[in-house]
Amino acid sequence: MGRSPTLWKAQVRDVTCGDRVKIVEPANVYECTLSDDCFVGPFVEIQKGVQIGARTKVQSHSFICELVEIGEDCFIGHGVMFINDLFSNGGPARGNRTLWKGTRIGNRVSIGSNATILPVNICDDVVIGAGAVVTRDIEVSGIYTGNPARFIRNAGSASAEN
Repeated sequence: MGRSPTLWKAQVRDVTCGDRVKIVEPANVYECTLSDDCFVGPFVEIQKGVQIGARTKVQSHSFICELVEIGEDCFIGHGVMFINDLFSNGGPARGNRTLWKGTRIGNRVSIGSNATILPVNICDDVVIGAGAVVTRDIEVSGIYTGNPARFIRNAGSASAEN
């Protein structure tokens, strides 16, 4: 009792930035790559090795873990969580990074607030609805919602398709 905690401060360090990148503090962004015209909102964490394409916007309170690549012209809504550990051994990998898996997000992908993205590949021109949980690769452009996320319709279509 009475011991002082070790304090780590949120910081922006060792980030490779393109032109006109904007980061709103406080943010914890380190050892990653942000291409031209990226925007990162407050209370965001972007971990090492992440690559984010040009003109992509990451809104507040989102978490982008290691092994994630996000394409160009994407929108990551408030509170979006990316996951790289599937607890394949029944619990956290506890530093065994060989159990982690990567995620690749294509170009022109919009991910709604509070969505959760497991280690998957998402093709170009996809909309992920707010609160959706993406558990499988998405290989067809369109709109996906729900838990687990399912194809609802084409992005330009007014009626549902199954």
